[in-house]
Amino acid sequence: MSPHPASVPPSLPLIDLANFTDSSPEQRMKTAKQLVVACQDVGFVYIVNHGVPKEALTRAFQVSEDFYNLPQEDKLKAPHPPGWAVHRGYSWPGLEKVSEAISGPNDEDTVSKLRAVQDFKESYEVGSENNTDQPNVWPPNDVYPEWRPTMQRFYWTCFEAAKTILRALALGIGLQEEELLRLHSGDYNQLRLLNYPPIAAKALEHGGGFERMPAHTDWSTITMLFQDDCGGLQVEDPKKPGNFTDVEPIDGALVMNIGDLMMRWSNDTLRSTKHRVTLPPLQDRISGDTGITRQRKSIVYFLTTDPDTVVETMSSCVDEKHPAKYEPITQREYNALKASMQY
Repeated sequence: MSPHPASVPPSLPLIDLANFTDSSPEQRMKTAKQLVVACQDVGFVYIVNHGVPKEALTRAFQVSEDFYNLPQEDKLKAPHPPGWAVHRGYSWPGLEKVSEAISGPNDEDTVSKLRAVQDFKESYEVGSENNTDQPNVWPPNDVYPEWRPTMQRFYWTCFEAAKTILRALALGIGLQEEELLRLHSGDYNQLRLLNYPPIAAKALEHGGGFERMPAHTDWSTITMLFQDDCGGLQVEDPKKPGNFTDVEPIDGALVMNIGDLMMRWSNDTLRSTKHRVTLPPLQDRISGDTGITRQRKSIVYFLTTDPDTVVETMSSCVDEKHPAKYEPITQREYNALKASMQY
């Protein structure tokens, strides 16, 4: 990843987690509160010194790139299962449609309208081997043997980093430091390897009927994003709906955002913000019959609770002026509510 230009200020708040992990109690609390304020105001934040080793991240990106360079028939040997209930394995371009809409699976008119413009991306979902609700789908060893051990290791590497973020959020919002972590075993998270293939410039010029990923919010507790130097991520300005700001890659930093589940949990104290991945700007496209856009790669880690955890408003987020807005719900119920629209 290329460093962020020194002359350009970050588009999001930036938190150094070293000030939480290796500091005095006073500095730890100050950092935790800075993180919470960022998540209240914007819902997105850059985090440096996050705990994911550079070598592990480089390896994950390289293995992901090697997989996506395989012939399509080999990638399809680890297909995403039919329907929305199990979210694992390889999803080819056009299979998934991300949307901010919530709808039942029988709402054919809404689904048809959303799918008129397809998401031009491919992805691979990996979970814990202990999650029997959503068993992993792996490529055969004769197709790509490095995939399974690399992604299994990286899944748990990301969870170790997520633990620190959860501790900081809990402390900053007025809970005991381990209170959120106790509700996240790590077995129900999701590692997502994304590839946005090049698109023919001619197709874009003539309206190809696709986009990289439209505006949406995440369902999770929190999301951790690692992106390459291509860029394309944009976050909506909470004070100016419809206006989006570029989130440029910063070398060594991940981008963390609050998910819908955490927003509900915090009684809307923490903000789940719309974001999208755009097509390359015109000046970055190569025109002509054979021109193509740049490829984009990213790795996303969605952290969520165990499925039977009851999500009810945090005690520190309720008072006489701010009564609980939501009824208790299990993560399993909440996930089904969200997932039925996407596949």
